[in-house]
Amino acid sequence: MAKKTLLTALALMIFLAPPTARAETAVATADSEYALLTGYGITHRGFGATRTQVQTWDVIARYGHFLSDEVGKGSWYQGRHELLVELPYHMAVDHDDRSMVGGYLLGSWKFTGLESIYPYVFAGGGILYVDLGLPTMGSKLDFSYQGGTGVQYFVRKDTALIAEYRYHHISNAGTASPNEPLNSSKFLIGMTLYH
Repeated sequence: MAKKTLLTALALMIFLAPPTARAETAVATADSEYALLTGYGITHRGFGATRTQVQTWDVIARYGHFLSDEVGKGSWYQGRHELLVELPYHMAVDHDDRSMVGGYLLGSWKFTGLESIYPYVFAGGGILYVDLGLPTMGSKLDFSYQGGTGVQYFVRKDTALIAEYRYHHISNAGTASPNEPLNSSKFLIGMTLYH
């Protein structure tokens, strides 16, 4: 019920908030952004060597630092390079609320040619301490790579709502046996503040 209420509130914020013109948003000139995302993840049993279902509640704190000014002005790919540093917490809701914590480093491209809505793509990886109690994983120190896409919708000059999808992989990279990976999809929403 709480999840449904959160999604309803986010939808109302998106559709009732007045659009913010591109010239008024900070995405083209900001040095950095701070974001908090939350959402749901589920493994894809049968995808690769994944056999175990794991459903997670995810919370990710993100810091983004822009590496360039706008590139390709006037073209479809107009945008900015960004480096993302994330601190994730993944709680396995169907495995006694056991958890995973770690850190990710991601590269991102934010498209800046539209008004109010800014799509982006990202990819990268990191390390995770995995305490799921799964003997099929072989190690508690694991590695993750991921990639995905999202969209930011500005509700104020320096504030945007986020909706994001990511493919997420966890394994021990062959450092221990067995090594069943967790291949999953994550659906996240959140908010970011530009600085």
